[in-house]
Amino acid sequence: MSLSNQINQDIKQAMLAKEKEKLAALRAIKSALLLEGAKDGSGDVDDETALSIIQKLVKQRKDASAIFKEQGREDLAKDEDDQIAVLSFYLPAQMGEDEVRQVVKEAIAQVGASGPQDMGKVMGPVMGRLKGKADGKLISALVKEELA
Repeated sequence: MSLSNQINQDIKQAMLAKEKEKLAALRAIKSALLLEGAKDGSGDVDDETALSIIQKLVKQRKDASAIFKEQGREDLAKDEDDQIAVLSFYLPAQMGEDEVRQVVKEAIAQVGASGPQDMGKVMGPVMGRLKGKADGKLISALVKEELA
């Protein structure tokens, strides 16, 4: 079953169970998928594109949650965190810091990077290899740390 079909099924279940928070998050995914599908006119979105859209939605919610917490709006931050939990269900398991560090070290050895000036050379291959499997901020921090 494709990811978009799974989301449609989960929307129906959330409606029947009257789970408002889950339903809001699922509708956000469906809306983003429909917008993406309308770009080329096909209406369909492959699973890889759907995953990248969901990752983008999670990142947006994490940023919003951080801003709400800074401003002392814990109620709004909690709503964003709840949506992150629902959205994260559809993403593949994230790699741990040690696993990411190992990939970064391998990429540094392959590219022959010697210092912080080579960060761009390392980030490209690492991001390509870890797309969807690790947070970009973590990857960036580890690359900086290893090149320093």
